[in-house]
Amino acid sequence: MKIGIDIGGSHIATGLVDKNGNLISKESRDINISNISDEKRVEDLILEIIENEITILLEKEDLNVGDISKIGIAVPGSPKGNCIRNLVNLHIKEFDLGTKLKEKYKVNVKIKNDGKCAGLAEKLYGSLRKYDDCVFLCIGTGVGSAVFLEGELLEPEQNPGFEFGHMVIDKEGRKCNCGKNGCFETYASMKRFKLEAISRLKMSENTVAEEVQKYIRENINKKDVREFVDEYLTNVSIGLANIINIFEPEAISFGGSFSYYCDIFLPILQEKIEKLKFNKDTKTDLITAKLRNDAGIIGATEI
Repeated sequence: MKIGIDIGGSHIATGLVDKNGNLISKESRDINISNISDEKRVEDLILEIIENEITILLEKEDLNVGDISKIGIAVPGSPKGNCIRNLVNLHIKEFDLGTKLKEKYKVNVKIKNDGKCAGLAEKLYGSLRKYDDCVFLCIGTGVGSAVFLEGELLEPEQNPGFEFGHMVIDKEGRKCNCGKNGCFETYASMKRFKLEAISRLKMSENTVAEEVQKYIRENINKKDVREFVDEYLTNVSIGLANIINIFEPEAISFGGSFSYYCDIFLPILQEKIEKLKFNKDTKTDLITAKLRNDAGIIGATEI
């Protein structure tokens, strides 16, 4: 049995995955660092959550540590070796998480960028199986990504690369956690979408993501809601058109919390992209990720 760990910008999910890529059991917990300023304390919190989740999973399935054959970790930023690095939303510069888990559980530990892990899962088991040239975008707290050409994951030598979330779409735009202005994810992330929906549509500050989605769905034909959604998708379409113009993908699959809006968003995006893409004869399917929030866990066990 393999352990897959998906560290997001605001949560950690850990799962047991079998040799066929099936998720057997999963645990998830939010990460709240709003009152933590010390990087070491954030690192300790992450390690504590992971160890607790593994313990719960093993007990739930009546397994022991010796039944774990591998641990794979999907993480934002630019992981290298055993280290997670540049987690801007968690304010971590570098943390040797892999070594700590390897010492505790005595198994091989692999770490890869979360967008790449989720993309691998969708390519092997999900929405992208029938495509050779394709892109996976995980739009949630940030924007993760994976690019496949001729069926192979593109992997630069130096860093994970393909940080579409940090391509600049407005040089005078919003400040990003990475330090630049106008990054794609400052306009496209679902975290930003939720906060702006609450503000623009005059919802309660305590409104949770599920309630925002319900409100958008029930009121999509109202002028203020329709205009808000259209403005958001206009910004998203700029980033998508850039990706299409560069990679000419047969398909783009959308994961993360964005995927729960796909039935509303994708038809509008398709129309907007048609006006922005360079090669008008390029056909790119916009599709919903099949594995949703489990893709990172499953993909982490495949690295």
